[in-house]
Amino acid sequence: MLNLNPDIFAAMYLIATILFIFGLKGLSSPKTAVRGNVYAMVGMVIAVITTLFHPDVKNYTWIFAGISLGAVIGVIVALKIQMTAMPQLVACLHSFVGLAAVLVAFGTFILHDAARQVAGQLETVLLIEIIIGSIIGAVTFTGSLIAFGKLQAILSSNSLIFKGQHLFNLFLALVMLVFSIQFVYSPGVLPFITATVIALALGFLLILPIGGADMPVVVSMLNSYSGWAAAATGFTLKNNLLITTGALVGSSGAILSYIMCKSMNRSFFSVILGGFGENSGGDSGEGSALSQAVKKGIKSVAPEDAAFVLENASKVIVVPGYGMAVAQAQHSLKELYLFLQQKGVDFRFAIHPVAGRMPGHMNVLLAEAEIPYDSVLEMDEINPEFASTDVALIIGANDVVNPAAKSDKTSPLYGMPILDAYKAKQVYMVKRSMKPGYAGVDNALFYYDNCALIFGDAKNVCLSLLAALNGT
Repeated sequence: MLNLNPDIFAAMYLIATILFIFGLKGLSSPKTAVRGNVYAMVGMVIAVITTLFHPDVKNYTWIFAGISLGAVIGVIVALKIQMTAMPQLVACLHSFVGLAAVLVAFGTFILHDAARQVAGQLETVLLIEIIIGSIIGAVTFTGSLIAFGKLQAILSSNSLIFKGQHLFNLFLALVMLVFSIQFVYSPGVLPFITATVIALALGFLLILPIGGADMPVVVSMLNSYSGWAAAATGFTLKNNLLITTGALVGSSGAILSYIMCKSMNRSFFSVILGGFGENSGGDSGEGSALSQAVKKGIKSVAPEDAAFVLENASKVIVVPGYGMAVAQAQHSLKELYLFLQQKGVDFRFAIHPVAGRMPGHMNVLLAEAEIPYDSVLEMDEINPEFASTDVALIIGANDVVNPAAKSDKTSPLYGMPILDAYKAKQVYMVKRSMKPGYAGVDNALFYYDNCALIFGDAKNVCLSLLAALNGT
């Protein structure tokens, strides 16, 4: 067994940490995201190989078995997973990190408790590290499962709120704290398991009240939790690289959550403690969508009519949303983009920070379709452009363009910054039905004089627009 000098270990871990930092920096922009991923992957390879030569590693059998199994699962998931399911996958992966933290904490306690029977009392600091790691991991595990269920539509996206929920959560947290203190001062399996089970329950109770509109923030928040769980595990295992890596993930996730909450004009605590976005339902069938629109006095047009306006426009801005992801419309949208650009149309894309079901969801989809990065602009960059835009084409987005967020103080969306699509000369919204968006709030833009709906699957509508533009 090869044993490396401790200084070599420290140097290799430092290199891996630097690569992780460069990886995070690269992921801050679609233009550098691929490079950032490469940095992070190289850093992880260095970290894993270095750890394999750690003096505490005595047997490689179970390690290589775990790596092989994980690699097989990872390859299958990477090949099979659809882009529409990416938010669910991210939530699921967060749950794995949380569960790993709980298992490592429990295993470490059992291992050290056996040694304590011979050597004497366990270190207080170690016990604190173990219980904190288990609690954070447990909350991350069950919270991520609930997020997965909501994103996968296994659970309702509505807020599940009951009277006195905050007081009940506070009571559970205090009970958990009591058992945690008992574990530190009188180590035992019972207080450890009790505190961990309560943390598992809190993970459920903290995420269930959160409605659909806040799901991107929840995914980001759980990413932060998974980082802190990894950091706590690093302290337990006395692994400096795991501590720094977990801290990087935890802090970056927390910062991203703050930025997204700011983009929604809401405090972070209101998201975590609140519950938002009652889904008001509505018929989702395409067949009845047109009749519902007529009853409500909402204008609708055929793709052929919209194509004529697009062809004669000089400036077009597309606002993508989750409907584009569901329909996998990004590739047909790129064809529309290329066709109109060849006609001399200024064609760009507007991205809202919370569009989709996870941070950067729309950027990932457009990048997958190889749409040039310089045509994809964030909200603050593109908003001043809408007033001089001929056509705003909204593909499967809803809440992020709802003017009620600016004008209706009674709306749950009030105060949330939106994309100012309503300022365009003509607005076309591609929707499959009259059903509200993920927040469950009726869209005031439907009733604007310059807005018309195009009913249908986003991909089919884009193909119909292309066919009409081509004269076929």
